[in-house]
Amino acid sequence: MVQVSGQKLLFDCGPATTHKLVKAGISPTEVDDVFFTHHHFDHDSDFPTFILTRWDQNIPVDRPLNVYGPLLTDRFTNGIIDEDIGLFAHDWLARVHHPASQATYQARGGQLPRRKPNVVVREIGPGDVVDGDGWRVIASHAEHVQPYLDSLAYRVEAEGRSIVLTGDTRPCSSITQLARGADVLMMMCWETHARMSDNEELSASSSIRGAAQTAAEAGAKQLVMVHVGPRLREPKMAAARDAEAAEVFDGQVVWGEELMEIALA
Repeated sequence: MVQVSGQKLLFDCGPATTHKLVKAGISPTEVDDVFFTHHHFDHDSDFPTFILTRWDQNIPVDRPLNVYGPLLTDRFTNGIIDEDIGLFAHDWLARVHHPASQATYQARGGQLPRRKPNVVVREIGPGDVVDGDGWRVIASHAEHVQPYLDSLAYRVEAEGRSIVLTGDTRPCSSITQLARGADVLMMMCWETHARMSDNEELSASSSIRGAAQTAAEAGAKQLVMVHVGPRLREPKMAAARDAEAAEVFDGQVVWGEELMEIALA
């Protein structure tokens, strides 16, 4: 979640995202823009919960939900809510038409007839720009598991600041360019470089050294490690993981944890 210019932009929607947003004090109804980096389940599996919760609770205001992402984003979204093929269409159809659901809707301040979920999907690719109210999001190529899935990274610019969210990626020139001079680079970091060199993981993901090298080459001011592998989260790994990052990046490194809030200086 990036909070910018009084708005909240959600990037990916993996397991329990909706629950974690509420734990963080953020209602799904506060979110009007969702960006997907790619469509592995750990990045999109809670979207049915999010999209229906936001619609069900978004009363009496009915702002559209804007959804952006690479190829498959339209198919994935409509596969949830489309009246004919959506796997969860039965849910919202019942809530729209059953008298008891209509009564609950009116008690919350809604006026009949109740409208179906208002979702606008736009599939985007590298170089595409999404302009919002006081913010801009730039999409770029990320190298992950092509040709099976397309992947994107995003740069958010607002109020003279910039944040780059890579999603899942290995280090590559497009990510370095996207992160040039960024205030914050949030990059996937799965394992130590030595561990990942022994298998094929480096072809799709980033090591500590890879993320730190990217931050250094891009001139990013702060590096936030996310999507961190389980072994790196063990307390005994704290010193080793910091040391590997410091070998190539002398800026501030933050190891992301659930529900962590990071304020721009």
